[in-house]
Amino acid sequence: MPLIAAAETASATRRRASSNGMGFWHTTCLGGSRYRPDPAPPPPPGALYAMAFLVEQDPDTTVQAHFHQADQFQVVVAGGGTLGTHAVAPVAVHFTAAYSPYGPIRAGADGLAYFTLRNGWDPGARYMPGARADLPRPRHHREAIGTPAPVLADPAAAPVCEPALPAQPDGLAAWRYRLPAGAPLAGPDPTVGAGQYWLVLGGSLLRDDTVLGPRSCLFVAPDEPGLAARAGGGGLDLLAMQFPRRADA
Repeated sequence: MPLIAAAETASATRRRASSNGMGFWHTTCLGGSRYRPDPAPPPPPGALYAMAFLVEQDPDTTVQAHFHQADQFQVVVAGGGTLGTHAVAPVAVHFTAAYSPYGPIRAGADGLAYFTLRNGWDPGARYMPGARADLPRPRHHREAIGTPAPVLADPAAAPVCEPALPAQPDGLAAWRYRLPAGAPLAGPDPTVGAGQYWLVLGGSLLRDDTVLGPRSCLFVAPDEPGLAARAGGGGLDLLAMQFPRRADA
């Protein structure tokens, strides 16, 4: 069964936080977090582990360049700014492989809100250049970023699925789905990659008796069936992201 984080439930975890002197609001969706009052112990090294949260970065602040030990997607859902040399706005999707330094992340005057979605445990950012010695050798840097595409005000008249990141031989891919009211959704085969996140951007997603609105997310493990759901009465705008297979898998 997919792991599900309804936006309404996750909002109860929203709390003020800071990292490396930068202030932000942090909302935990799936998995543990050092920002929770009751952080769970980390899983075994290399384990598949869904870790998802929303960051609302303060206006005119900067997260300096850094890296993580886990692969991750980041999805900009509000505000604007820059990620490295790229201007970002809703809805932009960015992939960074483990141990790939990226950034800085600069929030504009309206702040910058983005989901961070991982399929493995990560203890936190390691900032450059101070953490350069922690990078394994040989170094393999990997990033991919899509063109921002806003949520449309009106539901789609017919089902549309477009690539948000081009599919790669190792399974890395992202897709944007726009569905009219009641339309069925049949997700791609999860066995191709190393787990999938599905993020509701607009409208609602119906699965069994569950209704998921904007900023809700699901994680589908690679050994599970493809996601089956349908669009709610107001249609559905949905982003699917698939992790690449791990080299040691």
